[in-house]
Amino acid sequence: MADWHWECDPDDLLDGLPLKAVQAVEELSRELAVRDSMIFQDGASFTGMPPGLRIEQRGSLMLSYLTDVRGERIVIIQVTWFG
Repeated sequence: MADWHWECDPDDLLDGLPLKAVQAVEELSRELAVRDSMIFQDGASFTGMPPGLRIEQRGSLMLSYLTDVRGERIVIIQVTWFG
C-alpha cells in the first residue's frame, strides 16, 4: 500500500459510538484503503473518473464512503451500527 489512508468527515463522526463499533470501523476502513490502493495504482496521478459514493457492510456495521483517488484516501462519511 502506498501512502493510502482513511479519515472521517466530519472529524467527530465516530464520537459516541461504542468501542466495538469504532474498532470495526477502523478495521474495515484500513481494508478499504488497502484494496483501493491496489485498484487505483496511479494514485495522485490518476486522471479517470473516481468512483462515487459507495457502501460497504460487514456484520453490524455499514459504512458510506468516498474514494479520493488523487488524495490516496478513503473518506468515511456515514457510519451505521446495528449492534
